[in-house]
Amino acid sequence: MLGHFCTGVTVITALADQTEPVGFACQSFAAVSLEPPLVLFCPSRTSVTWPRIERAGHFCANVLTDGQRELSRIFGVSAATGADKFAGVRWSPSSSGDPVLDGVLTWAGCEVEAAHDAGDHYVVVGRVIELGAVRGGLPLLFYRGRYTVTADRTPAEGPPEVVDTLLAWPRHADWM
Repeated sequence: MLGHFCTGVTVITALADQTEPVGFACQSFAAVSLEPPLVLFCPSRTSVTWPRIERAGHFCANVLTDGQRELSRIFGVSAATGADKFAGVRWSPSSSGDPVLDGVLTWAGCEVEAAHDAGDHYVVVGRVIELGAVRGGLPLLFYRGRYTVTADRTPAEGPPEVVDTLLAWPRHADWM
């Protein structure tokens, strides 16, 4: 059933020990609250990267574009393999130093607010402290075990939809 739920693809990054860029691909990323601005992501309990991000205390959620499938694959490999995920990957630092990957659709710089045990994963809540610009393009999505994209359509004009039970930002479509 959950394979039929489409998710966006992000890469969660941080600067471990204030010197080494680290990151992993993550499809379990979502907005939690508008006030205060909170997001969540769910790293595996076996993740080698998550404890390093947790120690850093902050992270960057990079939202991938439809042209960044290979970047997702690079960051989807376990850090336990010893592969340098940042080899050949261009990035610039956010204000907290966390890697903002070149060419992403947008990004959010966050502080780790809380981490909760949740079965074989953690639920990490982050407080958004900085938002990157939104580039044109389509998001990279994951659906039924494969990468996909939305139909290439121009977004509807007018104000965003407001549904009481969904997180929606009434002023513009970029959430904040």
